[in-house]
Order: sequence, then structure tokens, then C-alpha cells
Amino acid sequence: MSRKHNKEESKRSVFLKSLFCGVVGAFIWGIVSSIAYFFKFSEVSHATFILRSFFSGGWTEGLTGELISLAILTVLGIIPALAYYLLMKKLHGMMPGIMFGMGLWVLVFIIMNPLFYYVPSFYDLSSDTIVTTICQFVLYGVFVGYTISYEYHDRRIEANHVQKEV
Repeated sequence: MSRKHNKEESKRSVFLKSLFCGVVGAFIWGIVSSIAYFFKFSEVSHATFILRSFFSGGWTEGLTGELISLAILTVLGIIPALAYYLLMKKLHGMMPGIMFGMGLWVLVFIIMNPLFYYVPSFYDLSSDTIVTTICQFVLYGVFVGYTISYEYHDRRIEANHVQKEV
């Protein structure tokens, strides 16, 4: 019973850490997105998707809009982390995270683009925006993917080590 309890606790711990990782990653890379937007490396930021496409007003253009959308993005960061945990946690290395980040970029900028009327279509985006946002999404994917898979494999190794001692 003790081993079964420890195994369930370990799974729960990895799951909760995965969700936390998604929140922290969304917060960090959301700040990077805002900085890139303010320094004109990108035509869009998270506020362009989350607020400006649905609300009008000067408040969405400034720091207030960026901070409100950053808070929303931070909470929404749970969704991709959960997807990575459920689908890809067993994969090793950086490449799954890179592919995950690129997949998220395609999902947001190409597939879901019609939902965001304030965001230019893919063909209207500048090359600076495309490169900057792809890099941000890839870095988010690597952050989330590497953290989740490392935690998952670390717990598995720890569980196997404890099992061999018993």
C-alpha cells in the first residue's frame, strides 16, 4: 500500500508541477512578447490576441492592456502544459519541445487566426514578426517540454531506484 500511495503521489506531483511550469512559462514568455512588441520587433503581442481582437479602446493599446492580457495569458498557460503532459511527457530531449512550440505557433497564427480580427493574416505579417514570434513560441515549447519530461523521467528513475531497494 505504501508503494502504491507513493506512486500516485509522484504522478500527482509531476502533474501539478507541469501545470505550474505552464503558468511560469506563459508569464516569462509573455513578458518577452510585450518587450518585443514595445521595441517593434513584432507587430503583435499577447494583448493583440487576447484583448484587442475582442475589445476596443485606448486602454488595450498601452501598458494596462499588456498587463491584463499577461494575467489572462498566465492562466491560459495551463492548457498547453496540460496538452504536453498528456501527449508528450515521455519524449526525451529538446526536439519535442521545439516541435511543440512550432505546433503552437501554427495553431495560433494560422489555424486560429480568423478568430482574431485585429491580428493580420499570416501573409500580411512582417518577416520580423514571424521570426520573433516563432522564436518565442519555440522557447516556450522548449521550456515547458524540457521541464515536464525531465520531471517525469526523474520521478520514474526515483521510483525504480526505491523499488530496487525494497
